[in-house]
Amino acid sequence: MNIHLANKKIKQINDLVEVVILKTTEDLEKGEKELLDNIFFSKKSFNVYFNSLNNRLYVSCLKLKKENIKTAFFKVVEFVKKTKINSLKIDIVQNNKELDISNIIEGLYFGNYEFNKYKSEKSKKENFDIFIFIEKSKKEKSYFEEQLLKTINICKSINFTRDIVNTAPQDYYPEIMANDALKIAKNQNIECKVFGEDYLKQNGMNAMFCVGKASIHESKLIHLTYKPKNAIAKIVLVGKGVTYDTGGMSLKRESGMVSMKCDKAGAASVLGLIHALSVLDLPFEVHGVVGAVENMIGGNAYKPDDILKAMNGKTIEVTNTDAEGRLVLADCLTYAQKNIENIDYIFDLATLTGASIGAFGGYTTAVMGYSEKLKKKILKASKKSGELVGFLPFNDYLEKLLDSEIADFKNSNSNKNGAAITASLFLSKFIEEKNKKKWLHFDIAGPSYRQETWGYYSYGATGVAIRLLLKFMEDLKK
Repeated sequence: MNIHLANKKIKQINDLVEVVILKTTEDLEKGEKELLDNIFFSKKSFNVYFNSLNNRLYVSCLKLKKENIKTAFFKVVEFVKKTKINSLKIDIVQNNKELDISNIIEGLYFGNYEFNKYKSEKSKKENFDIFIFIEKSKKEKSYFEEQLLKTINICKSINFTRDIVNTAPQDYYPEIMANDALKIAKNQNIECKVFGEDYLKQNGMNAMFCVGKASIHESKLIHLTYKPKNAIAKIVLVGKGVTYDTGGMSLKRESGMVSMKCDKAGAASVLGLIHALSVLDLPFEVHGVVGAVENMIGGNAYKPDDILKAMNGKTIEVTNTDAEGRLVLADCLTYAQKNIENIDYIFDLATLTGASIGAFGGYTTAVMGYSEKLKKKILKASKKSGELVGFLPFNDYLEKLLDSEIADFKNSNSNKNGAAITASLFLSKFIEEKNKKKWLHFDIAGPSYRQETWGYYSYGATGVAIRLLLKFMEDLKK
């Protein structure tokens, strides 16, 4: 897919299929209106109809809000890929309203995304051209050129993240994640350090080490750093990178194990965000700390009743080996705070609990932490990016459920109520007091991977949280 800007009248080029976003059919010519009304075209959003007689592709969009616009253009590409149409033209002004070009580009790019690595026959339409006509806008062409390049780069980083999450576990394990991180570090202003299991043992990162020790694949601690000149803030992103999760000795049921390749989505989003920063030139020093492990079973697997000593010296009674992500994050959070000075913000991203899906459904990230001010900033970024977030409250009663009689605390509790909150409260025990108000936990279990097409996302991984956190950073810059 090739996207071009055209600074001329759209009617000057007649041999392209024109995309028409319709809120209503009222302003159409009589013949067009009757045709679309006869098929109840405007009864609901995102119906698509191609009229070959006038070379127009109609898309119904009853609300012209940005998320609806993205979905409308997603549907355009979804439709075009099934046809012989090889070129489109889009007027930046639709329904007497100038559309945001970034919303158009996101819809087009996400509509064009396919993960067909394992298909014997590739169905993806590789080459088709899309021309966006900007002649009616009062904005300079340079504005559109800048927004086009920026949005395409963000979308490429998101799709890079989606590829990581969608890749099958036999092809994607900790070493491969480390190799991807090293490739990212070839970009400008990025450095990468990778540590193996010897480092974990030598530095007391026993919680993370024990999760991965039954795997044939060595666990990897990955530390990416994006360091521009004159950074105005220091942000730490910590990602759960469980490349496959069997549940360990607390073995998942068969149905629960399917799609567990997605348990690396937190780490993948951290990699994707660093990948995006390399071309966006934002004035923030950003550290990505990723714990890449594979939670398997075997004679040397860690077990319920084991007592693990984490990097910060705290002891953990293992009551469930399927609550492994928080053990990985515990050591990674400690590592980050020990090795990175003067942190302004620390966020962890993880497919941590099914309970977060129960709380908010499958399309919303659950966010937890101690700072209401910081949550408001994330909510603002949510509204701008279109990525949904919801907030769950901490309380002392749930925290007491993690008390252990034989260790400092347990890694899970038998009471499943409030499990997303108790998981976050567990992580909070690894946040130093000085950083409590700087930290937020993002449980992305729902929106990171869906076994369905929804909105402007196709089946599978979504690259969640990248646009959200980039908007957060852009707001900090102001």
